[in-house]
Amino acid sequence: MGRRFFGSLVAVAVAAAWLMSVTTAAQAAKAAKTTAAAAKAWTPPRTADGQPSLEGVWANNSITPLERPKTLAGRLTLTDQELAALKKRSDELFSGDGDAAFGDTLFETLLSDTKKFVSTDGLTGDYNQFWLVARDWDNRTSLIVDPPDGRLPPLTPQAQAKQAAAEAARKRPAAGPEDRSLSERCISFGVPRLGAGYNSYYQFVQTPQYVAIYQETIHDARIIPLDTRPHVEQNIRQWHGDSRGRWEGHTLVVDTTNYSPKSSLRGAAENLHVVERFTRVDADMIRYEITVEDPTTWTKPWTVMIPLRRSNDRIYEYACHEGNTGLVGILSGARADERAGEDATKQKSEN
Repeated sequence: MGRRFFGSLVAVAVAAAWLMSVTTAAQAAKAAKTTAAAAKAWTPPRTADGQPSLEGVWANNSITPLERPKTLAGRLTLTDQELAALKKRSDELFSGDGDAAFGDTLFETLLSDTKKFVSTDGLTGDYNQFWLVARDWDNRTSLIVDPPDGRLPPLTPQAQAKQAAAEAARKRPAAGPEDRSLSERCISFGVPRLGAGYNSYYQFVQTPQYVAIYQETIHDARIIPLDTRPHVEQNIRQWHGDSRGRWEGHTLVVDTTNYSPKSSLRGAAENLHVVERFTRVDADMIRYEITVEDPTTWTKPWTVMIPLRRSNDRIYEYACHEGNTGLVGILSGARADERAGEDATKQKSEN
């Protein structure tokens, strides 16, 4: 069982519940139909011009990992007992001012038998718990709903080579800020942003002709036209791509192409095509579905579903460039390593 968390709970009731509850695809399909029927039965409020209202501030603080952990293969959901055990374990590992875990790393840590969380790289430390908000727990084992195994499709050979080159580049000292990621440089967290728990709030503003989606991180803003205008010419490329919106019943559908080759969604860039679907299913939740397609990166498209919860908070200032000591430290550290290497070479030649 190795580092598997539930392997350490074999003597308790949670393990028994684990064995008794095997969620089948048929059960999941039935649950999805029930949810869809409930959403269809619920009538969302309308804006002054009659559109379904998405206005307000909404949060993605989901604890659910993007990909289903391999230790949960075949499990679409956890039992309530298992979820309660994970919450308890999360309180034990991440209650204090220690390193924070993000994304799939967080879920993998909760499933492991580690006694204390060590930072992602085991050396420098991560942001501490101060930077995280209260998390949104549900029973799902992955945000990915298609493919059914809850895993990203295989990378193409082209994407594998690109990924290996990017990994090698990350391990080299950064020659300048351009060698670091867009988020580290305070340019963008990307669109769509899949990360949760760290300034992952969105504000929707609607007019008859446009929908604006404003992200708290780096204050990325998208202004999406709702008319039938075509996408811009292929030679026009943008960080957030070129979005066009339309209403399908109560659902806002946003089609985005024309991403910049310098942008990145898990390695995909200029060939990326994204379709987002925003459906308000009740007063306090938007069902946010994202279908990602890039035949040069993945062997087939994939889809995630993220629940956006209504927030009573406002969008706060995100002062990223101001005091961006992380980037300063990365670059000054790289120069210090270079000087140390030069000094060592000089000393060796003198001896």
